[in-house]
Amino acid sequence: MAAKTETIEIKGVKIPLIYEEDNRLPLVSTQIVFTNSGSITDIQKAGLAKVSAKILNEGTKTEGSNAFAEALESKAISISAHSGTETFVLEVSSLKDEYANSMNCLETLLKDPNYSAKALEKIKTMTVGGLSRKENDFDYIAGNELKSLLFTGSVLAQPSSGTKESVESINMTDVKKFTAEHIVLSRAIVVVGGDIDIKLVKKTLTEVLSTLEVGKSEPLVQIKVDKKIKNSVLKRETEQAYVYFGSPYDISIDSSEFYKARVAMFILGTGGFGSRLMEEVRVKRGLAYSAYARVNVTKSSSYMSGYLQTKLESMEEAKATVKEVIATFVKKGVTKDELEQTKKFILGSEPLRVETMSQRLSRTFQEYYKGFELGSSELELEQIQNLKLKDLNKYIKEHKEILDISFAIVTK
Repeated sequence: MAAKTETIEIKGVKIPLIYEEDNRLPLVSTQIVFTNSGSITDIQKAGLAKVSAKILNEGTKTEGSNAFAEALESKAISISAHSGTETFVLEVSSLKDEYANSMNCLETLLKDPNYSAKALEKIKTMTVGGLSRKENDFDYIAGNELKSLLFTGSVLAQPSSGTKESVESINMTDVKKFTAEHIVLSRAIVVVGGDIDIKLVKKTLTEVLSTLEVGKSEPLVQIKVDKKIKNSVLKRETEQAYVYFGSPYDISIDSSEFYKARVAMFILGTGGFGSRLMEEVRVKRGLAYSAYARVNVTKSSSYMSGYLQTKLESMEEAKATVKEVIATFVKKGVTKDELEQTKKFILGSEPLRVETMSQRLSRTFQEYYKGFELGSSELELEQIQNLKLKDLNKYIKEHKEILDISFAIVTK
């Protein structure tokens, strides 16, 4: 059954409900997504959104982490919280027969989260330990350095998981303030799928979400990429050079031409073997095992990024090759054969992207979140199928901003 949107009204707030019935398996999946509530809000203390999510994974204050987890496990119920860049998500899954119990458990968690000093200290210790281990993860280091170059002075310039210093500084007052501001009705979007009647969904969720305050919704701040070309070289004890690169990409999340960007970037660097970067960097010149580039488009930002690893002595050649490939791509566009092969792959692999209910619900949520009508992904496939070479190349040549490439490199 195709997904549809309805609303649940609680305390005067109309909450969007995205719903898809699927009775092939006796399962129910629920996501409560809070918008403008992810790491992009970590202006004062980097990592706060993720720490707050981890607190909600520590069970209730009354039962504690272990007892709450055991109670869920005994009924095959899963409840988890996680934070992205722009969203904070509560996710619940269960068997159909345990749906009511799963919602009761979620309500209990929302009323009595484990706001204990012990739970917070445990999370901070584990997070700081993880960050310490990443000090030798040169992909992580180069990736963070690239973000700091592209988004200098903004919240996106800092690691979403925070730094050891910022995480250590987080206290329970910070977590409670974050939850009070972000886990509220005015920011909620509900996504439900599975073998469950929509009337029961509405009734149950109305009861559960009534525990939340109305709060207030705020628009996401759009953060532009710094157009100044920058280069940063970090020295570490490494046997390879980690080359990360990025540039502005002027496109909005609701652009009617996004399908062109999808095709163009597949040919340039997203498509693996056969992509321009892979062919030039690996196949023809043997500079790296792989080379990759993609466009990252969200409500808050839009940019191109990519990476490769190469030998220490090949670092400058690899860097020059990236610039050369992208410059040729913008100047000359793509060939008819590249376009046709890309169409075949994207259209042919489409069934694999909507195999599961989770995949379908995720896609439907993205359509809604971007401001499109449900089912717009089907229209995008039609647009890709009908895309003409001259129109694609015209689009590619209009986006000269991707030539303003900044590099973040970790080398010996």
